[in-house]
Amino acid sequence: MASDSGDDNEGHRYEKLALALFKVLDGPVTALREKFVEPIQSRNKYPYYHRRFRRVPTIDECEFNDAVCIYEAESQYRRDKMVDEQIVKILRNRKNECKFWEGPDAKVKCRKVSEDYDKAATNWFIKYGDIGANANVISAYMKQKHRLIWERRNPESIMRS
Repeated sequence: MASDSGDDNEGHRYEKLALALFKVLDGPVTALREKFVEPIQSRNKYPYYHRRFRRVPTIDECEFNDAVCIYEAESQYRRDKMVDEQIVKILRNRKNECKFWEGPDAKVKCRKVSEDYDKAATNWFIKYGDIGANANVISAYMKQKHRLIWERRNPESIMRS
């Protein structure tokens, strides 16, 4: 019995040593987090982990010789295009995964996912399609302008679709 209490005491010493070592290592890290990191995070109420850019004037709102405004509109266009491409890519992956998972029942069970992808791909093509890989904000704006002119001249084709 005496040897059991000695082992107990020995285990208690290891626990104390482990706790003391933990406090030595964890103390500065916890203090740094509580004194610096958390106050900075509480001041910054920004809930996103990715950068959010402010919206800038579009190319149709820029003056003809305003290079800064045109540059900002171009940057906004490129960011919007990347976001739209990623949305289409995610929807395409969802559609393919659903078809793979459901197998023969995919036409019925994946109808909503397929419709979402088809709609997003169509909208992407309407906005960015047929203007080339090196297109800029001006060519996209011209495409939109020509499409609106065509729709005004051909209102019956809009009614059918």
